[in-house]
Amino acid sequence: LGRMKPVIVVHGGAGRIFKEREEGSRAGVVRAALRGYGILKQGGSALDAVEEAVQSMEDDPHFNAGCGSVLNEKGEVEMDAIIMDGKNLDSGAVSAVKYVANPIKLARLVMEKTKHMLLTDHGAHLFAQAMGIPETPGEKLITERSRERWKKNLEPDSNPAEFQKDLGTVGAVAIDNEGNVACATSTGGLSNKLIGRVGDTACIGSGGYADNSSGATSTTGHGESIMKVVLARLILYHMEQGMSPEMAADTALDYMKTRVGGLGGVIVVNNSGEWAARFSTKQMSWATVKDDQLHYGIYAGEKHTKPVDEALASESGQF
Repeated sequence: LGRMKPVIVVHGGAGRIFKEREEGSRAGVVRAALRGYGILKQGGSALDAVEEAVQSMEDDPHFNAGCGSVLNEKGEVEMDAIIMDGKNLDSGAVSAVKYVANPIKLARLVMEKTKHMLLTDHGAHLFAQAMGIPETPGEKLITERSRERWKKNLEPDSNPAEFQKDLGTVGAVAIDNEGNVACATSTGGLSNKLIGRVGDTACIGSGGYADNSSGATSTTGHGESIMKVVLARLILYHMEQGMSPEMAADTALDYMKTRVGGLGGVIVVNNSGEWAARFSTKQMSWATVKDDQLHYGIYAGEKHTKPVDEALASESGQF
């Protein structure tokens, strides 16, 4: 029998969440957390749980991942994703992928079916075909909102940085009842980015990291800043030095802010099942399930709690 109580934590991106999107973001992270927890509850692996949670958010147009991804300078979707297994440090990632509905699934296949860790662009596309993943037309992934935003950002007096605050990378971390941890992160990247830009998400140690000896983390925020400080690995380093997940997250986010002026958010679970969801941006949508209790929020200091049974019953309803 397993000895750990399973825990899952998810985020739907750090930044500024516009009022009219708040409810959808909240509902989306709650749904993802409940789905992932469902897998853990049945004795499933942390790896399966984080993949399922992230896939749920990739399919939700409220988030900048999968369907709903922002567009690059040419008006196309280019997505990055990573998944990592804390048991043996196996990882799989994809970058700049275009015609795939669920980049996180492709990342998992890179991890399990190749000797490599990261496939990009055309190569990732060929691999997806070889794996029998159906091609999703680019238009299917583009929402009206992403297109509007892309157009706005093309205007000469526009400031894409203003819009970058609404980032919406998605991620999940979990510990299963075997005590294994895993992380998964997926994103459409930065709005109006250069073609071929790869952010932190696909980079091991930046977009995510998982190691059974300490824990797992998934990050969101300004990708270039996250890469400079290798944020995910930095948080685990702090936990290895004895910090709690919350303390480690705050310390690393604070360092990123003071050292390179970058803002972001992180979710963390350590190897004894303690968790944290912390951010230096205005907001970050997050949800977690532990001990059959669901917790979720968007603003700093905001934390709603309800029993999982009740949340599942109202799943079809509103939050």
